[in-house]
Amino acid sequence: MPFLRGFRFNLFLVSLFATWVRIQTKVESYQYKVGDLDSWGIPTSSNSKVYDKWSKYQNLKIGDSLLFLYPPSQDSLIQVTEESYKSCNLKDPILYMNNGNSLFNITSEGEFYFTSAESGHCQKHQKLHITVGVGGNTDTLSPSSLPQSAPSYPTAFGDIPMSASSTSSSPHPNSRFSFILIGFFLCALFPTLLR
Repeated sequence: MPFLRGFRFNLFLVSLFATWVRIQTKVESYQYKVGDLDSWGIPTSSNSKVYDKWSKYQNLKIGDSLLFLYPPSQDSLIQVTEESYKSCNLKDPILYMNNGNSLFNITSEGEFYFTSAESGHCQKHQKLHITVGVGGNTDTLSPSSLPQSAPSYPTAFGDIPMSASSTSSSPHPNSRFSFILIGFFLCALFPTLLR
């Protein structure tokens, strides 16, 4: 009987471990503050392509989200079609957000187009095109090519719902911790399996 109790306990540990691994792989998503700027706004004339440069530098995937910060009394955000993006047509948007802390969750692969819903802002290059998944941003820019200055509003228009995440290519700190924890778990489990 002690063997059966030990076997059941080990089986329980293995199933618990497998569940934990599945949860960890699904949690690895990031929130990107659009443009890595103080806010979503009209780019300066000296840096009118700030959002184009920013989107080429990102490697977005399903599960990630985009955070657009702006004063709701002065701006808003819409998701539009490719045609509307190119022509700055603000009619019939796919999605309209105006709360100042607009969070767009990426739930599928494809091309996504955003612009300000305020008249004239799109023509001044306040628009963003992102690619998620297949054929995604292959021509990335170095961090030194990103802008040093950007549009800025006072932060009196609300709190950020979650902290913006780093976009470094190194594994997420939680990933390293997970691998260490997996190693310890396997070392602890291995001797009990040999009994």
